[in-house]
Amino acid sequence: MAEPSTKIIPLLKDELDIVIPTIRNLDFLEMWRPFFEPYHLIIVQDGDPSKTIKVPEGFDYELYNRNDINRVLGPKASCISFKDSACRCFGFLVSKKKYIFTIDDDCFVAKDPSGKYINALEQHIKNVLTPSTPFFFNTLYDPYREGADFVRGYPFSLRGGAPTAVSHGLWLNIPDYDAPTQLVKPLERNTRYVDAVLTIPKGTLFPMCGMNLAFNRELIGPAMYFGLMGDGQPIGRYDDMWAGWCTKVICDHLGLGVKTGLPYIWHSKASNPFVNLKKEYKGIFWQEELIPFFRSAVLPKECTTVQECYIELSKQVRAKLGQLDPYFNKLADAMLIWIEAWEELNPPADQPIVPAK
Repeated sequence: MAEPSTKIIPLLKDELDIVIPTIRNLDFLEMWRPFFEPYHLIIVQDGDPSKTIKVPEGFDYELYNRNDINRVLGPKASCISFKDSACRCFGFLVSKKKYIFTIDDDCFVAKDPSGKYINALEQHIKNVLTPSTPFFFNTLYDPYREGADFVRGYPFSLRGGAPTAVSHGLWLNIPDYDAPTQLVKPLERNTRYVDAVLTIPKGTLFPMCGMNLAFNRELIGPAMYFGLMGDGQPIGRYDDMWAGWCTKVICDHLGLGVKTGLPYIWHSKASNPFVNLKKEYKGIFWQEELIPFFRSAVLPKECTTVQECYIELSKQVRAKLGQLDPYFNKLADAMLIWIEAWEELNPPADQPIVPAK
């Protein structure tokens, strides 16, 4: 990619980590170099740990494979998925930064309708640094963007907004479809660029996609667990959606906001729909039970931290979804292990880190 015509000033350079799950050499970073090079990367290598992953020169990064995950977490490594992009949440766990941006290795720099390359990271940062409006919908979209404001009739008492915990970006080219839709529409591509950022209203769930996602780790990090997926599990490709449903319930309870819309990335590679169907088929049936579960989930007012909320949610998963399939009892256990690992690696400032035994 050609260098941008104007110099890029890296926002939050020392406060943000970029987390990338991968099984291959990271040549895709060359296109992102003007935007990513100033930042620290956390690369989570999935699959065979003996394979060498090549990273282009000039990037500041740390790379973890399965052996490293086992070394860092010990027995608690059981909560980190294997042979699934859900392994990315290990990067969330070991980061020490306030913000996280995570992206897949088949995602490239997109162009806006004028032909200008989109600095996706910059837009995510703008999203998380400005408030959300989850309690009352603003029909002019994000009122904090330049050129916008609150419309007539918007309560002045709510114009301060809520802290933004999550910024969910979108994709041009290959849409994020499930396997049945892929099979019905194999040639469909998303060419629509909508210049908008929306706050997802309180009480409304959404299917979160992890390939172009940023969040405030201090506000919502412990809820960003991508579940048990992939090798040895009966389900795959629901990792990011599981995290999104848990996160949204907790954000609603704690008065935090979730934005979706800009920025766009260029999703270059369509995954195999037949392989996806094998991974998804139980989830396609289960989600008809999962969505009502999350829509009806109520967290007690005594839960005032993300960890407390997540532990309570794990109890409800066991009580209400365990009867759907034994997998959910296993998942509830993993949710608790995840919180234990989070607290072990992210103790309060005055408490030292105790290495896993």
